[in-house]
Amino acid sequence: MKGVLFIAIYHLSIKIITRGKGRSAVASAAYRAGEKIKNERDGVTHDYTRKSGVVHTEILLPDNAPDEYKNRATLWNAVEKIEKAKNSQLAREIQIALPIEFTEIQNRSLVREYVKKNFVAHGMIADISIHNSDDGNPHVHIMLTMRPFAEDKTWGAKSRKEYILDGNGEKIRLNSGEYKSRKISATDWNEQTKAEEWRESWADILNKYLEKLGHADRVDHRSLERQGVERIPSIHLGVAAHQMEQRGIATERGDINRAIEITNQQIQELEYRIAELRDWLDSKAVEVVASPEPQNLADIIQDTLAKRGQVDSLSHSVTPAKQENISKMLKFLQSHNILDLDGLHDVVMTMHKKLNAVRDDLKRVEPKSKELTEHIKQAGRYREHSEIYKMYTRQKPKDKEQFYESFRMQLTLYEAAKRHLSKHLNSKGAIPLSSWEKELKELTSEKKKLYRDYEILKVQMAEVEKFKGLAEDVLREEVQRAQPVRSYSVER
Repeated sequence: MKGVLFIAIYHLSIKIITRGKGRSAVASAAYRAGEKIKNERDGVTHDYTRKSGVVHTEILLPDNAPDEYKNRATLWNAVEKIEKAKNSQLAREIQIALPIEFTEIQNRSLVREYVKKNFVAHGMIADISIHNSDDGNPHVHIMLTMRPFAEDKTWGAKSRKEYILDGNGEKIRLNSGEYKSRKISATDWNEQTKAEEWRESWADILNKYLEKLGHADRVDHRSLERQGVERIPSIHLGVAAHQMEQRGIATERGDINRAIEITNQQIQELEYRIAELRDWLDSKAVEVVASPEPQNLADIIQDTLAKRGQVDSLSHSVTPAKQENISKMLKFLQSHNILDLDGLHDVVMTMHKKLNAVRDDLKRVEPKSKELTEHIKQAGRYREHSEIYKMYTRQKPKDKEQFYESFRMQLTLYEAAKRHLSKHLNSKGAIPLSSWEKELKELTSEKKKLYRDYEILKVQMAEVEKFKGLAEDVLREEVQRAQPVRSYSVER
């Protein structure tokens, strides 16, 4: 596909839609599909027919599901009816970023194959809604049922009770009068391993399509650390920042990623140049050691300087410019106390170790900086949207869903911030914002020092490479001068 810039991205998130947060499967399905559906459970009608960007919807059924559930309103009202608890898990939602360069038909085919293989074949109903507002962020919402179906095509149980028996095979009665038991899930859909399996499967199927459609890029569902890639990891843009970047609007997170990518490229380039020098040194060491009485580099250069103005039978004269360069290289050797190629090799190896140290420190500092930046950002969102959340909690039950949909973005950001921050509170249960800001400032200062160290390494590398160019000529002249001179006669 010539002329098309393609950058494969991987984004897959999984969440549960629960009644405990005042939400309903009917409202969620109506919003994602851009339809008007009445929730028969509470009588509220959810109308999202004016929603733009919904380019395709469909429902895929497993073999033992009733055909009537191809109707979205029938399906999700049936879910609302069978799930009676106030905190019931109503549906699982998977949201996936789609390739921007794929056509709508290609993305449909990609999503269908993934959904059929991973969900429908295992007994789930899948409600698919593909969104594309031409903002550079095509994606799909996949709502999945949480209950299996019985052979008679009725809803099955999510779990069953299993009594725990004593050594005699008898049930154990508790003080409450109940028998000791445990809950056994009817399916493995909630197992932690399933999320990893679904994520890996999406990468596999997407890579198959990328190859089939002639794209060179591939995706990996694993983090850079798990992939074993020696790179400074970038940060996740998020939907809003991604959309702005696609429209040509630079964002703070985008600028961070661009700086990280440039650093990765520069470190990779410098490492390649060091590797080239090491290979060159290894090859030249063989040539010098092969001589009966090998001279050190300073001796060779001094000898070359003594030939000023002379003309060797097999080499041209030492020009003034070359004399000046040789003098500079001699100073370089003396300043670094280098006597021979082994000494120069040690200098290059030391540079390599320093480069690895800089990269290792950046690999430590960048993720920690990213983590602290995320903590601070989430703390800001938590404060910014707390009033909206308080208003939401004061709504009457019949108005809650409508309020939630009206302020979906703010409430979603608040809930995400609250979940995030709850895992990072200090020992007093408070948000340690000032501590985060102080640590981030220190890490930023450390990063600046690391980048200065890198710039010093680049200067040193340039000096060694300049020496390499001259030493190549000097060593070549020495080898040629050591060879016997042949005389040739010319017939007239």
